[in-house]
Amino acid sequence: MNAPERLLPALAALTLAEQALAQLAPVELDDTAAPEAQWLASLRTREAPPPDAAPASADRALHRLAQALALLPVECSAVALALAADTDPMVSRALAWLQAPLREMHPTAGLVAALHLDENGSATQALAQLVDGMAVRSGLLQLDTAGRTLPDAPLRVPAPVVLAASGAQGHWPGVTLAEAADALPPSLQRQAEQCARSLAAQGVLVVRGSHPREARSAAAAIARALGRRAAFIDGIAPPAGLAAWLALHQAQPVFCSEVAPGERQRVPALPGHRGPLLVASGVDGAWSCDGDTPPAWRVPLPQADERAALWRLGHVDVELAWQLATQHRHSAARIAQLCEAAGQARLREGDGPLQPAHLHGALRHARSELGSLAEALPDDVPDAALVLPPALRDELARVLQRCRLRDSLSDGLGAASRTRYRPGVRVLMVGPSGTGKTLSAGWLATQLSLPLYRVDLAAVTSKWIGETEKNLAELFARAEHAEAMLLFDEADALFGKRTEVKDANDRFANQQTNYLLQRIESCDGIVLLTSNSRSRFDTAFTRRLDAIVDFPAPGADERRALWLAHLGEAHRLAGPALNRLAAGCELAGGHIRNVALAARAASGGGCIDAQALLSALSAEYRKLGRAMPAGLLVVPDAAPG
Repeated sequence: MNAPERLLPALAALTLAEQALAQLAPVELDDTAAPEAQWLASLRTREAPPPDAAPASADRALHRLAQALALLPVECSAVALALAADTDPMVSRALAWLQAPLREMHPTAGLVAALHLDENGSATQALAQLVDGMAVRSGLLQLDTAGRTLPDAPLRVPAPVVLAASGAQGHWPGVTLAEAADALPPSLQRQAEQCARSLAAQGVLVVRGSHPREARSAAAAIARALGRRAAFIDGIAPPAGLAAWLALHQAQPVFCSEVAPGERQRVPALPGHRGPLLVASGVDGAWSCDGDTPPAWRVPLPQADERAALWRLGHVDVELAWQLATQHRHSAARIAQLCEAAGQARLREGDGPLQPAHLHGALRHARSELGSLAEALPDDVPDAALVLPPALRDELARVLQRCRLRDSLSDGLGAASRTRYRPGVRVLMVGPSGTGKTLSAGWLATQLSLPLYRVDLAAVTSKWIGETEKNLAELFARAEHAEAMLLFDEADALFGKRTEVKDANDRFANQQTNYLLQRIESCDGIVLLTSNSRSRFDTAFTRRLDAIVDFPAPGADERRALWLAHLGEAHRLAGPALNRLAAGCELAGGHIRNVALAARAASGGGCIDAQALLSALSAEYRKLGRAMPAGLLVVPDAAPG
């Protein structure tokens, strides 16, 4: 009874809609009959196709819908008439004439039911099958009962389905058919094909990625392995009738939605769809389907040799490609973007080979979709700008080496070291204000050719419950995808000690801290934190750090080097004057920078003299609420000439 092959016989002369209308055509006409009546009567003179004929081209889309949704005969008639009403003006006019005095140009439920009377000549059973059938439940047929009885309610097919049945694409708001998807490296392609094979006929798979594009590309690869084209559905409320549109396009539905940390979301139902469902999501949150947790695939990064091959496709030489592959953990799509940006920089300079400087610029200034959650710090910090004690420089060099080797650091070690190893690097830089913590972060980012972003705590934190965790989840996920280095200035504001729970605010604050402690440990990127005091952090947090770097106040030798680094050649101070400044002014590098800039302004942008420097130094001490050292009240010696 439900076999679509029997429901939709191929029509050599008449389409299924025309066959239905022929049954309703008047038997006898006079010369004054309306044109619609004459057209209907003409259908009776045409020959119907044999029952075992293949579907005609005009009914192939309807045949596919009947197979995909297991439509009953009465539903097939209704869909055929509704589609014809929107594509053939003569059909809509004939329906309006048949349904007078309603003058309804779409078929009504009563009209369709009258085509399928039972043995007693009643249309009640057919009407019930139509109103409660899959065509209406899936949204393929929309029944408008507003102010009407069921028999008089018109039946319509959504416009995107009408267009798809006519050979066009049709468009649903929030639904996108995948075009040429990003090609996956071989290892990920094999995993995608394995996921496709393991999917049950009506199973659900959650594809998790650090970035929406990454998860979508992997879901599109699974759809291709299933022999289908991915259709990305933004949000969790699919429009009514979408299953029919997907069937016409032979598309695989992929729900795209980000779930906040601690949030649980249900996989949406798609009435009429009888195949597997894919969900493209982030790394946080949980999904449920019929009370169970569906399986998930966390999309991994390509292997190092695959990343090198991807860099080579971007016209990078072999040695540099391998260096980039081992030091940078980028996805295939990200590598393609970076190669394109480096190529554009090369073209601006001329048609020469791709140089490391082009790639450094592309990596440092790559687009990172962190939005308003973080501020980019794009300026390179050269070695000469970083004046630190030798011991501190050595410690930063060890951090730099750890960052460069993080992807393969556990290779060859014992099972205990390899178990649960994450390639992220977490460094806390502690010291008084102005001692070079932020500058050192910029130096590390410059050496690693990574974009550096300073987290905006005001944009991240929210008074609404759960919003802070959601913002942080988005921040970490997008930073991991873009290989962006995150800098949390004054990090104790977020990572501070958990407090005793006295009210609801304390409980939620502790929940935020707990989430941060867990998320920073699972982060695969590089996270730098600065603070003025180590004692402000929770003890559980220090275990999750890979290094704690102390930035002491500079000594006399470091202060002299800082004065020279900031003043450069634009000063008239003699060596003894610089020595007195270094010995007598116990200022950190940030304060010395302020003095140098203020003195240059006081000198009118010219060469800094002793008087301008002394005036700027006095102003800086007033800002600090401290008195000028007594030995500096004498104007420093001027350099001869």
